[in-house]
Amino acid sequence: MSNNIDNNQETLIEFPCDFFIKVIGMMKENFTQSIIDEIQEIDQNFDASKVDIQPSQHGKYISLTCKVFVTSKNQLDLIYSKLSSHPDTKFVI
Repeated sequence: MSNNIDNNQETLIEFPCDFFIKVIGMMKENFTQSIIDEIQEIDQNFDASKVDIQPSQHGKYISLTCKVFVTSKNQLDLIYSKLSSHPDTKFVI
């Protein structure tokens, strides 16, 4: 019974759902495409047109807001893990 309570407290998200993930990274030529590729490795149906791209004021960083359809907490955790481990990623929120 304790495990059910712990699992319910792990997330307030109801799956499946659309989920917005913001990735902030270094402004590099292939950063956006490499983030899209990372997501598509996990979700082959991810639509690259669902990425909102915002450069920083001075052009050093880029912010990508990715609308991802996630089916489980495990899938969401895997996406966060992959995006966070990208060498040019600074933050994933």
